[in-house]
Amino acid sequence: MCVTTEHAQKELLTLQEIHHPHCIVCGEWNNQGLKLFFQACEDGSVEASVKCSQILQGYTGLMHGGVISTLLDGAMTNCLFAHGKAALTGELKVRFLAPVVADRTATVRAWIRTSRAPLHTMESELLQAGRVVARATAKFMEAPNACIAARNS
Repeated sequence: MCVTTEHAQKELLTLQEIHHPHCIVCGEWNNQGLKLFFQACEDGSVEASVKCSQILQGYTGLMHGGVISTLLDGAMTNCLFAHGKAALTGELKVRFLAPVVADRTATVRAWIRTSRAPLHTMESELLQAGRVVARATAKFMEAPNACIAARNS
């Protein structure tokens, strides 16, 4: 269970509002988005609960792999936000371990593996029924705020 840290949570929400208001994963201004609420945990990770609805399925009854990848990537971005960093995904590797069942809740978590600005190596996982069903590693590159803002418009 995640024990939230107040400072990191404030960083996360501030950078989310600045850089991700329309994000499909966490954006408050995206009416079709998932609007996940990420919590910054004391161990430096973040996590959010995900309702795996039928609208997100690929094969009948199973969540689409692209959606799973998006969730894992979004969690890593929000983890960086919790650490006061805004960065773009440069590489994403996903490993699907088990099918993700639609109409069941899951948890997505992310943490920093290594961080040497401007490059950050991240990890994330999606859990359903207490079991890891997908994992990802990624490399994120910090970019000037103007560059990130231009990509968001």
